[in-house]
Amino acid sequence: MTLTDTYTLNNGEKIPVVGFGTWQTPDGDVAEKSVIEALKAGYRHIDTAAVYKNEASVGRGIANSGVAREDIYVTTKVWNDKTTYEETLAAIDESLAKLGLDYVDLFLIHWPNPAPIRETIGYEKRNAEVWRALEAGVAAGKIKSIGVSNFRPHHIDALLKTAKIAPVVNQLYVNPSDQQEEVVAYNKAHNILTQAYSPLGTGEVLTVPALVEIAEKHGKSPAQVALKWSLQKGYLPLPKSVTPTRIIENGELFDFELSVEDIATIDTLHGATRMTSDPDQTNF
Repeated sequence: MTLTDTYTLNNGEKIPVVGFGTWQTPDGDVAEKSVIEALKAGYRHIDTAAVYKNEASVGRGIANSGVAREDIYVTTKVWNDKTTYEETLAAIDESLAKLGLDYVDLFLIHWPNPAPIRETIGYEKRNAEVWRALEAGVAAGKIKSIGVSNFRPHHIDALLKTAKIAPVVNQLYVNPSDQQEEVVAYNKAHNILTQAYSPLGTGEVLTVPALVEIAEKHGKSPAQVALKWSLQKGYLPLPKSVTPTRIIENGELFDFELSVEDIATIDTLHGATRMTSDPDQTNF
């Protein structure tokens, strides 16, 4: 397995097994250069979002990387301020314009239950409208695949009542400290790939003693062990860094294997550091 190996999604499209995340990457030169460095290091999967405010810089990085567009898998996401079919259609075009692309490989609903609509139209109607627009984007050739992010089983169950296209992925905050077992099991049962954003727990899990010990045993970094755990679980990790040496290191995952005992030990680390928020209770 390498950075260019792929999973096959439930619609038959292929997606590289590791992605390069850009959440919290500043807009401008930092985002552009980090994308260039990632593509130079062998990544072929770049993940961004409208709310990250760096789509234009990510697009410049892709354009200036020297890597052919068709060899790069690009993901972006529609944010909470888009609640209708028409707003989402406009958001698709806006993201494409910022990225400088004719199409994206994957477009996600970023958050399942935005606070402003909870007491008005409700998440079920909002998500149905946004999803209908994403399906129209697929029909128009602007999007190859569509999926969700931060969705819990009840959000997907509601979406599937009206969806003509099933979600191909559910991008979650998943790492050794927050394993979201119930959601991951639901995804697997519905042939939805689990993508793991913040697979290093925003850095917090890297100091957990048990993870450090396993890393030392393998002659690897704690980050590499956390990412390998994600891969061996069948997830798609999206490590983020703006440091060239760490970008390279985070992609060097294919010359070692975690043992059954290693995996079992890491599985006990649930709750060791920060946990994700409940998407039905957040204030955004």
